[in-house]
Amino acid sequence: MKILYGMQQPDEGTITVNGETVTFHTPADAIARGIGMVHQHFMLADNLTVLENVVLGAEKLYGIGGKARAKIREISDAYSLNVRPDVLLEELGVADRQRVEILKVLYRGAKTLILDEPTAVLVPQEVDALFDNLRELKAEGLTVIFISHKLGEVLSVADEITVIRRGTTVGTVEPAGTTTKQLAELMVGSELPTPATEESTVTDVPLLKVDGLRLAQTDLDGVERIILDDISFTIHQGEVLGIAGVEGNGQSELVEAIMGIRALNSGTIALDGKDISHIPTRHRREAGVGYIPEDRHRHGLLLEAPLWENRILGHVTEKPNSRGQLLDIKGARTDTERIIQAYDVRTPGIDVTAASLSGGNQQKLIVGREMSHAPKLLIAAHPTRGVDVGAQAAIWDHIREARREGLAVLLISADLDELIGLSDTLRVMYRGRLVADADPATITPEELGSAMTGAATGHLEHAEGSADDSAGDSAAISAEDDEDDAR
Repeated sequence: MKILYGMQQPDEGTITVNGETVTFHTPADAIARGIGMVHQHFMLADNLTVLENVVLGAEKLYGIGGKARAKIREISDAYSLNVRPDVLLEELGVADRQRVEILKVLYRGAKTLILDEPTAVLVPQEVDALFDNLRELKAEGLTVIFISHKLGEVLSVADEITVIRRGTTVGTVEPAGTTTKQLAELMVGSELPTPATEESTVTDVPLLKVDGLRLAQTDLDGVERIILDDISFTIHQGEVLGIAGVEGNGQSELVEAIMGIRALNSGTIALDGKDISHIPTRHRREAGVGYIPEDRHRHGLLLEAPLWENRILGHVTEKPNSRGQLLDIKGARTDTERIIQAYDVRTPGIDVTAASLSGGNQQKLIVGREMSHAPKLLIAAHPTRGVDVGAQAAIWDHIREARREGLAVLLISADLDELIGLSDTLRVMYRGRLVADADPATITPEELGSAMTGAATGHLEHAEGSADDSAGDSAAISAEDDEDDAR
């Protein structure tokens, strides 16, 4: 897709647009030919309005004032995108941001739209809305290239499916008459893996105890905004606690608070019986906290550094990366080779940069790094986002194996099947509070998605026939709900 969008040059082969062979040296060349791309990692500026984000770099088209605003509204109405030009981007949820990215591409005159993993961060209801938008685009004559590892979604939205494995096209199929099993076999040469965990390994030994966490932030106008409000939970040895929630409801801040990246207003965090509420992040790491960050590029890797240097990150003071006060370069390099073998990181060697690896291989390197220090607690934020089904299965296996050996896991994921399949306990986070809990053995993705949008609180029970019900009716609510939680 980077080649098709002019970000990378091919060694050979041709690209033909409307019957004419073309060569793209930059994304501007691709845009001029009507090709637009919505990247997996959004390319938006939080401190700008929607209008400013859309016109940035395309000011010559319609200016930056009323004409641009009118064009944005015209496109938004034509494709049912419901985009508001004057809202600050930081106020938008992830589904709205995605619509802004789509509108930004259409604003530049795109006739071919490339969407890279567009549903990775959406709940089922938002996915349905996105697919409605895509069908609207298709009906208006636009072409959509939809890249995804979620095979059920591909089958539901595509007119034709091309499967690529290890950089080679291995097959093209029609959705009609094709099953997810057949697609998975084309992709990885075997059946589609599932995150399901049969046996329980939960013990009665508490490993992480979070009590009364409160985090507030004062904005530029001097108004205090509550980000985390009275968060309390306990994770036991051998237990996976899953946190479900639409992104932007406090999950990132909760992880940063537990890691020591953000200072709490009040509350305590205890790891294995010891209060770690006020100790530095490095000491928390040394005490046995592993961390798979939600954004591997911003918080997990030095993209321009070689793999062996990335292996050291977060574990500078620990073996095999150091001996006393000095880094042990040889030890780090040798262990990087081991991680590459054990975690199937596909790379020419340990001296290539992290940026040269695919997203899935970058993720496997991070997982290998974090699991190599035998953590007591693993904080896994979106551990399989944007990775192929083979890498996904490998990461699930490593988490399950460590869980059997007593690892406690805090799992945050937008993949509801992953959350339900891996978790022993499920909690739902909404507007900085834990508003509901559910039994992973009985809850459906639709019911969980409903609670994530604030439609249900308390203990979620599976309701017969609920998958087809409206969001408000899709989960039964227990009588113990707090009145101020009821909606």
